[in-house]
Amino acid sequence: MNYGKDATEKRLKRAASRSRKYTSRIFLGFTKALLVMVFLLMGTGASVGFGMVKGIIDSAPDINIDSIVPQGIATTVYDSQGNLTDTLVTAGSNRDPATYEELPQDLIDAFVAIEDSRFWQHNGIDLRSIVRAAVGVFTGNSSAGGGSTITQQLIKNNVLDGGRENNWSDRMVRKIQEQYLAVKLEATSGMSKEDTKKEILVSYLNTINLGNNTLGVKTAADRYFGKEVSELNLAECTVLAAITSNPSRYNPISHPENNNSRRQVVLQYMEEQGYIDPAEREAAMGMEVYEEIARQDELQRQSSPYTYFTDALIVQVTDALVEELGYTESEAYTLLYSGGLEIYSTQDPQMQAIVDEELSDPENYAETWYGLEYRLSIRHPDDSLTHYSGSDLERWHKEQEGGQSFNGLYSSLEELNADVEAFKAQVLEEGDTIEGEKIDPVLEPQASFVLLDQRTGEIKALGGGRGEKTASLTLNRATDAARQPGSAFKVITAFAPALDTRQATLGSVYYDEPYTVSGHTFRNWWGTSRGYVGYANIRDGIIYSMNIIAVRVLMETVTPETGIEYARNLGITTLTAEDVTASAALGGLTEGVTNLELTGAYAAIANGGVYTKPRFYTRILDRDGNVILGEESETRQVLSSETAFLLTDAMSDSLEPHQLFARPGISINSTSTRARLSRMPAAGKSGTTTSNRDAWFVGFTDYYTAGIWTGYDENNKELANTSYHKSIWKQIMDRIHEELPVRDFSVPDSITQVSICRKSGKLAVSGLCDADPRGSTVYTEYFAAGTEPKEVCDVHIAASICTESGLLAGEFCPQTEQKVFMVVPEGSTSVTDDSLFQMPAPCTLHAAGAAGGDGQMENSGPSGADPGNSGPGGGSGSGPGGGSDSSQGTIPSGPGDYLHEVRPVGPGYE
Repeated sequence: MNYGKDATEKRLKRAASRSRKYTSRIFLGFTKALLVMVFLLMGTGASVGFGMVKGIIDSAPDINIDSIVPQGIATTVYDSQGNLTDTLVTAGSNRDPATYEELPQDLIDAFVAIEDSRFWQHNGIDLRSIVRAAVGVFTGNSSAGGGSTITQQLIKNNVLDGGRENNWSDRMVRKIQEQYLAVKLEATSGMSKEDTKKEILVSYLNTINLGNNTLGVKTAADRYFGKEVSELNLAECTVLAAITSNPSRYNPISHPENNNSRRQVVLQYMEEQGYIDPAEREAAMGMEVYEEIARQDELQRQSSPYTYFTDALIVQVTDALVEELGYTESEAYTLLYSGGLEIYSTQDPQMQAIVDEELSDPENYAETWYGLEYRLSIRHPDDSLTHYSGSDLERWHKEQEGGQSFNGLYSSLEELNADVEAFKAQVLEEGDTIEGEKIDPVLEPQASFVLLDQRTGEIKALGGGRGEKTASLTLNRATDAARQPGSAFKVITAFAPALDTRQATLGSVYYDEPYTVSGHTFRNWWGTSRGYVGYANIRDGIIYSMNIIAVRVLMETVTPETGIEYARNLGITTLTAEDVTASAALGGLTEGVTNLELTGAYAAIANGGVYTKPRFYTRILDRDGNVILGEESETRQVLSSETAFLLTDAMSDSLEPHQLFARPGISINSTSTRARLSRMPAAGKSGTTTSNRDAWFVGFTDYYTAGIWTGYDENNKELANTSYHKSIWKQIMDRIHEELPVRDFSVPDSITQVSICRKSGKLAVSGLCDADPRGSTVYTEYFAAGTEPKEVCDVHIAASICTESGLLAGEFCPQTEQKVFMVVPEGSTSVTDDSLFQMPAPCTLHAAGAAGGDGQMENSGPSGADPGNSGPGGGSGSGPGGGSDSSQGTIPSGPGDYLHEVRPVGPGYE
């Protein structure tokens, strides 16, 4: 750059030029105007913001020290007819207020340390915590903690209704009011700061949800430790302080390991904040508290437990409060048990009574055994305790029997009680006393039942087990227990996707023979004793529950990925990436499925392909009568109406008595005849798992869908009979439909009927398909319009046979007759019912006369038809041609037909 005199003068002249001055003035004026606008906008925004905040603060409720005292109101539950069925923990039974003087100092210090370390210093809000929480949000650091003080949490729960907002703006309004009221409360209480803090802390500790239907520390002290809150030691105090941030995750009964990890954090904070020294911390961590909690849990189970239906309702309502309204788990539990809600359930009392009666009737079960849930606590002379459980009893039992396995089952209550007494005699020593004991026999095999309205998704009745229910929120076998579904899953992963993607029809055939995938060879439920069928279509696969057909459909037509995707769309949530295998066609899953979700999937088929999420309530009202949940069902179209009808029609056939033709003396029966209803048309599918560990039947009428499961809880015994559950299903559904008008399944307008050959899935050929040596294979099948077959049967062929040798006739055989034979798939060497009817080898009896000529097949179709495959030993000729009338024909009925109505040979089973 030039810094000389001449250059400088030139720059000064340019700066002083008239044009330069005008430019500068314009720029300066624009800048001034812009700054004025910016400041004006900032001022306006600040004014608007101030006005909004002032309006929010002005609309906040009045508050005083009495406003924060917890006022729990019972939640009531009503059935579908308006009858009161349950009261969810009234204020007097789940809360016992404590005074400040009753609270041990360790308990106060533990909660302050973990929830609000500057509680005794701040004025209601903690700016440092707010800044830390904000930084955590922006940096994604979930361990940064929240910004709410104990005072704010108390106001949110007891004054502002627990923060029920379901959008950002409402939450912001509540947060501003919450902070304002926290400062106002502590500033205007009329008491000293110390007394104000004590009142706030007492109300907080009497309000908080501490899991297992306990509200407040006094109730929790009794629930978990069987003692007054004033008697709690440091270790026990930290157990309670560890619960409150997430009562489900840190529940000391169901998740003691999680609670213990959180308890360590509480103790660490207490040490860092000077409440305890390192030695006290170590001593508290070394104290065993969870065995005593488990013992108290056994002693303090509720005497009148909720039903399985109410258990499931509570879980679903809690989930909805969290997922739909944005509650935390702690807030949801608090609202549910003390928020004065009115819950209108979907339960039908008459239907529930029927389910309970039939599920509990011992006469409905093929066998009866007893499992045992056992707890024993022994106090020794040195005042120490030893706890025993069922696993200790089983271990002792095994030792008594010389190492032989013990499956944990007893044939009678007398045998069970005698075993318990023998065990106690073995472990009790002189001076010992029994501190507590629980003997809870469990009827086996167990069962579950789900009944719902497929159009609304409403659960009308539910059975989560058989036998006496001794506690609330225990194992619900209808909603919690995931079991292998067996053949009941074939429809979900194989047959439904094949039809819905229009890659196959009910008439599409697959070859039933040994089938190997990834080194595993699949077989049918009847094993090898009745052999293999050969050609069988999807309708056969459903009626007779043919494993190989289902697997071939999944692997050759659908793909496992698509099958699992369809299952998820049908509401199955327990599937994993490991389930994308050939075994998915047969229900071989990593975790299994619940009865509720499997029944919900079948309900979508019953509802024309529309999935409606199963629900236990219709609406929920808050204490002011406002609807906060319910009204609308969650629905989606998951299958076409044509697919739903086709599956329904085939599954209705599985309830009728059919036989699949096999070799002489051998028959295969339809699998679900015992579930056939007395007067109402129904459809459904059974399922049995390997070694008869699980037995299912899921089916529906045009009114309701129902699913039943039965098996042993611990998979410790095979079912002696895999058909009695179908009888229970029938008895329940017959009673429920007893007075309803008979209603058949409707046929969509887009469904057509075509006469086809059952062995090829193609148009039947007159003189061939109806001349199968085992009987006619011609029948009329339903199709979604546009999927009807266009080709003619190519698996039946006609050939001339030498009447003397029974072999393929040559030109010199003196007498011949025409017979119909089967063409098996190229490369197949398996012996099947169809391979037995392949065309024979050429005649050798008239070999001299036959020299120079091959046997000839006769063809009933026109010239130029596709050649058929030759049978073993040679032979060639034309395959089948036309001559069929696709517009005629009905499903054959009578002796000699391939598929015909029969009197059941025995109970249908898989």
